[in-house]
Amino acid sequence: MSTSLRFLAIVAAIVLAALILTPTLHAQSSAADSTLLNAANRDRAAAGLQPLKWDNALAEAAHQHALRMARANTLSHQLPGEPPMQDRARQAGARFSLIAENVAEGPNVAGLHTQWMNSPPHRANLLDPQLNAVGISVVQSGTMYFAVEDFSTAVASLSLEEQEQQISSQLSQLELHVSATGDARKACASDRGPAGKSLTVVRYETSDLSSLPEDVAQKAGSGKYHYANVGACEAGGSGAFARYRIAILLF
Repeated sequence: MSTSLRFLAIVAAIVLAALILTPTLHAQSSAADSTLLNAANRDRAAAGLQPLKWDNALAEAAHQHALRMARANTLSHQLPGEPPMQDRARQAGARFSLIAENVAEGPNVAGLHTQWMNSPPHRANLLDPQLNAVGISVVQSGTMYFAVEDFSTAVASLSLEEQEQQISSQLSQLELHVSATGDARKACASDRGPAGKSLTVVRYETSDLSSLPEDVAQKAGSGKYHYANVGACEAGGSGAFARYRIAILLF
């Protein structure tokens, strides 16, 4: 046998040995994910809770973590060299104000949900009324299934204009004449109000735009003010957790 053929034979033998010794990892079909999602929402419904909505970004984060666990053949919320859970989810594109995770391994998919429901911390995640979104991934290694459920309180991705519209609508209900202005956006992005105007500047950050903070609603609805300008800007320094930053000029 020539030297080149002998070399190729050795390489082929090494590759074959690696394939034999390395466990086969593959994501289960969406049926496995659906099985766990349906089981979670069935138990939430029984507890009088709203169903969890599927989040593709959380599912991607869950999938990458499930693969890592299967390759390491271990359960953990953070493996060596891996970012913490909230950073993995953010890097995958998820936006959230609260996040939680369940991990499990077992010989069949249906039994994974049973494990979680029989474990108080995992059951608490599944039945947490604050959590409203989930991404799930199941990966098989040999005869074992590794599963990850990443839950969150989702924060919608809204443009500045959409944020301002929501706040303006709520202020209008307090009988204020409302508009979105560049002055309000500037006030949002700084620590000072516009020069030359006698007004009150209210700034706040929130992960929920569905209602005004109680103190803001009290001030805006006090009867002292008749007009309001609204401005939104990027919230800084919030790390993995998504928030909105709002400024309201009252006069």
